[in-house]
Amino acid sequence: MLTIFKTFFWLGWISFGGPAAHIGYFRQTFVEKLKWLDDSEYAQIVALSQFLPGPGSSQVGFSIGYKRGGLSGAIAAFMGFTAPSIILMILLALLSSQITDTTLFHNVVHGLKLLAVVVVADATWGMYKNFCSSKLSAGLALLTACALLVIPSITTQLLVLILAAIIGTRYLKGNTAKTHSTFKPSYTPLLLFVLILVGTSMLSSHSSIQLFGDFFKAGSLVFGGGHVVLPLLQNLVGDQLSQDTFLTGYAAAQAVPGPMFTFATYLGYTLMPQAPIAGALLATIAVFLPGFLLLLAVLKNWHSLADNSSIAGALNGVNASVVGLLAAALYQPVFSSAVFAASDIALVLVGFYLLKQLKLPIVACVAFFIAAGAALGI
Repeated sequence: MLTIFKTFFWLGWISFGGPAAHIGYFRQTFVEKLKWLDDSEYAQIVALSQFLPGPGSSQVGFSIGYKRGGLSGAIAAFMGFTAPSIILMILLALLSSQITDTTLFHNVVHGLKLLAVVVVADATWGMYKNFCSSKLSAGLALLTACALLVIPSITTQLLVLILAAIIGTRYLKGNTAKTHSTFKPSYTPLLLFVLILVGTSMLSSHSSIQLFGDFFKAGSLVFGGGHVVLPLLQNLVGDQLSQDTFLTGYAAAQAVPGPMFTFATYLGYTLMPQAPIAGALLATIAVFLPGFLLLLAVLKNWHSLADNSSIAGALNGVNASVVGLLAAALYQPVFSSAVFAASDIALVLVGFYLLKQLKLPIVACVAFFIAAGAALGI
């Protein structure tokens, strides 16, 4: 458990760039370096996280921890990966605009966004080589990327993943022997999900319970994670916070490493001024919990389905579609929010050289892009 926690805690400090970049960091660490799982298992976890509500990249990390060490491993992975972001968000809530309004801060963030371009592009290419070996699988990746680039929405994402699964069932079965695995969800997490959802609505008179219930509902409704949580949380807080305070917190969430769902940490801190640390932790646990409970309901028996030839074909189709999903994310929001000039492209190319040719560790790449980002302001 300590090894899982330390590995994810270290990643939590250097995983800049949002959910798509986190998927790249995870793949490099757990597939290529540590070999805790192979590309096929990893792609299935990524695909599953796209079908469920909640923080996509955190669900991937939670699943890796679960595969490595059961429920304790999953909790260790979540705590390790999320703790750095929580610490930084609480500090930023304390300091507020004193830091986030500075030119140096924005330049450093810009440099780290350029690193995210490198990491996501590397992950996309690596997964393409593994899952798009046929014309059909490459076509599914292309279809997914084009659909999400032209009509970017969670609905489009779910539709193309479902379509890829249907096509895979028919044409991408491979050589897997036919079996009749029976899928049985774990009912305890589902029951807990319903009880918390209903119970917090009935007991909303207490301020801390209401805070927990509101953020739990938000976490239950967010498909795709990341930026999708913004409008839900904006409706949630209403007039309780000023627009400037809300947007400052959102900017901070994009700047710090780790999951963007820790935006809830900032909001919880400001919404409970009488006990800000408690409010920050309550809101954070509440917004992550629904996605993890739903994941636990299906994760235990998920891999048993892969023995069925039709299910294996569906997973092959979804794996190819996930490559297209990453390719679309590479452009929007990763590339479009980071690259504005020829010098940015130059830094991205240098980043590829450092990562792929010199094979520098991620922490060295992070240091380089922080320095490069700071230098942009000179």
